[in-house]
Amino acid sequence: MSAQPKNFLSQIKMVRARTPLRLSFGGGGTDVSPYADTHGGCVLNATISRYVYGTLVPKSERSIGFRSFDYGTVVYWTQEEHFQFDGQMDLVKGVLKRFELDKFRTDGFDLFVHADAPPGSGLGSSSTFTVALIGLFRELLGLPITSAGMAGLAYDIERNDVGIKGGRQDQYAAAFGGFNFMEFHGEEVVVTPLRLSEFLINELEYNLILCFTGSRESQPIIDSQMESAKNNEAEPLAAMDQVKAIAIEMKKALLAENLDRFGEMLHEGWLQKKKMAKGITTPRIDELYEEARKAGAIGGKITGAGGGGHLLLYCPFNKRHIVRERLSALGTTVTDFRFDPVGMQTWRVYK
Repeated sequence: MSAQPKNFLSQIKMVRARTPLRLSFGGGGTDVSPYADTHGGCVLNATISRYVYGTLVPKSERSIGFRSFDYGTVVYWTQEEHFQFDGQMDLVKGVLKRFELDKFRTDGFDLFVHADAPPGSGLGSSSTFTVALIGLFRELLGLPITSAGMAGLAYDIERNDVGIKGGRQDQYAAAFGGFNFMEFHGEEVVVTPLRLSEFLINELEYNLILCFTGSRESQPIIDSQMESAKNNEAEPLAAMDQVKAIAIEMKKALLAENLDRFGEMLHEGWLQKKKMAKGITTPRIDELYEEARKAGAIGGKITGAGGGGHLLLYCPFNKRHIVRERLSALGTTVTDFRFDPVGMQTWRVYK
């Protein structure tokens, strides 16, 4: 991708991106190769009002700066040789290289990012971060990249350029936004938006509880799952098949406005997901889930690969407050949210 001429930044004060994180309701893990390539995967998810924010500020200096408000990280690049992948800010480098911004010109810029959730949250923050950066440069350069194009580019950078293992749903959720049923067949991805009534979305929002159990490292879990699929291990593969089938039933329950059925499918999906790979659950997660069920939750699941992150629970309205109190007493932090129907948004601020 070619950047505009060297003076293209002169009239822009800053560019901003706001990109939503996601909740995965069902099918998570079936979007990971090689299962998705050989069996086909599907995922039901929705974006929420927790975001990754990005800001790009042009400057006259011949350098590129990056700052994370969350971690206090500050990095400056002044030479093309600085863009080697070395485990430090590789996602940022990968996006810059794809837009040929590693080739220094007269003007430079500073990037600032922060997120409403840490890495390891199970809300897709890493891929959402990548999509946010792509959105910044799409807006800055005025490039005609579609939502599907941004998601596919983010996936390619993460998996092939940087070498981070994982699935495809996070990039597509961040780029498209809203409630989506996604199907994965090798390189082909089909995103079907769900047309849900405002009543149903409000009711689902009210009856769900999201609580943070602690950050986790997802790569060992993903490695285990990929190895199981590669070796055709019977129990993990059967569990993935069931998780995929349950995601389809969850979609039907939402379209039929049967939220109790949706909650029951959350529970069934979690029972199957735990069989997909080692480390998906922990004694701490099992304790939280068991106590939430005792307090009245119908069903729930860990929202990402597993091992930690956010626990999502569906509760009847008259049990919701009891479940919240029990989770708080057990030392978790309840995260309030609303559903985000729009997806990534970018805009320019002119001088």
